[in-house]
Amino acid sequence: ALLQYPDLDSNSVMGVTKTVTKEGSGAKPQKGQTVTVQCTGIRPDGSKFWSTKDAGQKPFSFQIGLGKVIRAWDEGVADMKVGECATLVATGDYAYGAGGFPAWGIGPNMTLTFEIEVLSIS
Repeated sequence: ALLQYPDLDSNSVMGVTKTVTKEGSGAKPQKGQTVTVQCTGIRPDGSKFWSTKDAGQKPFSFQIGLGKVIRAWDEGVADMKVGECATLVATGDYAYGAGGFPAWGIGPNMTLTFEIEVLSIS
C-alpha cells in the first residue's frame, strides 16, 4: 500500500509531488540533456540518507529522461529550471521500489523526500 499524504496539492503527478520553494528561470531541461543538482534525500522519519552538500560530496549530474536515475527524479527534475529549488516527495514505486536501497537504510517501497536545487542544464 502506498503512503497517502492528505495535504497533496494539484502539483501531484502520479508517484511524485513537487513543491517549489524557490523559483528558477529559463527553459526546463529536454530529454537527454545533462542536469546538475544539489540534493538532500530524507527518509520518512526525517533522517537524511544522502546529501551532495555533505563534506566530500559534490553536485550530482545525470542525463534527464533516460531512466538513469529514479523515476521521481526523471519526471520531477524535468519540470524544473536553473536556480529552482523544490521538494519532491516520491512514493516507493517512483523511488527504489520493492528492493529498497539497504545500503542507505531505505526499506522496500519507502516514500522519500528530496530537496533539489538545479545548478545547471547543458
